[in-house]
Amino acid sequence: MNRKSLANCPGCGAPLQTEDETRPGYVPASAINQEGTICRRCFRIKHYNEVAEVNLTDDDFRRILSEIGKSKALVINIVDLVDFHGSLIPGLHRYIGHNPLMIVGNKLDVLMRHWLMERAREWGLKPIDVTLVSGLKGTNMPSLVEKMEMYRNGRDIYVVGTTNVGKSTVINRLLKDFGEGNQLELTTSRFPGTTLDLIEIPLDKNSNLYDTPGVINDEQMIHLVSPQELKLLLPAKTINPKIYQLQAEQTLFLGGFARVDFLQGKPQSFVVYQSNQIPVHRTKMAKADQLYQEHAGELLSPPSKETLKRFPPMQKHFFSIDKGEKKDIAISGLGWITLNGEAAKVAVHAPKGVAVVLRKSLI
Repeated sequence: MNRKSLANCPGCGAPLQTEDETRPGYVPASAINQEGTICRRCFRIKHYNEVAEVNLTDDDFRRILSEIGKSKALVINIVDLVDFHGSLIPGLHRYIGHNPLMIVGNKLDVLMRHWLMERAREWGLKPIDVTLVSGLKGTNMPSLVEKMEMYRNGRDIYVVGTTNVGKSTVINRLLKDFGEGNQLELTTSRFPGTTLDLIEIPLDKNSNLYDTPGVINDEQMIHLVSPQELKLLLPAKTINPKIYQLQAEQTLFLGGFARVDFLQGKPQSFVVYQSNQIPVHRTKMAKADQLYQEHAGELLSPPSKETLKRFPPMQKHFFSIDKGEKKDIAISGLGWITLNGEAAKVAVHAPKGVAVVLRKSLI
């Protein structure tokens, strides 16, 4: 794989321009013709970990994704195994047309291909293959390259995914390990909306790989918080599961983001998988309302009190787990709680609009 000189920022895909500092793609006139120039926004993200919000509209996403169905290409959908539900693009099968789809699970080095294939089919997707990789560590990347070459059969490749699944990280790993040298890197960030337009990466003389902007899934928790809190919400290291032995009528608070009530069932373990930087607090259900009212944004944080003022009201979701079923209750963008097979009735409080789903256990 090789990169060619474009009139677009090689980091985010925005057209380079020198006129308006407030628009995407701005670069000082003195640097516009320099080789490898990236826009000021990408420069600040890379070197100062800053975030500059540039929001793409739903029409922008539809315009970009609709081009895929008009092409003959292999489509690679990268999903985050820590937040699978939030990684899915609604209506993806309509955008890709008859093109073959390959699903790549990123960010978790566990053998779970069968689980991922099952969940994809539940969403109406029919992937020809599922591959698990770690873009950060490089795990399984040779296998991904081999499959890409086999399935694309000389065609273009479009890489799609929602925000923060690690698309650009995976592509940068491909460029680093399998490129021809001297490639520019795509801009990567933990903030949503880093890639702003299609980024074209030549594969050979006749075909290209295209990185697409991360589609915003409004059901994810990540869109409710500040950039500083997002750093705490998204796992930066291997998740250390926390095990809590609960009795009926006890509650777990996941920071100030969500609340899990154990309504009914025998004493049993609740295993919490989320960022290590979000504390868990256990209390009696009878005291939970008062605890939240008095300590949300302080003891129960993140998020801060200021962020909570912008949160939609909490919505309660009820779940019944039958004996013998190992299930996860996943809160999109936050993590999940695993129940290990005892009958239970559970209620989860999460901001209205954030997806809370019951699924077959991931691990």
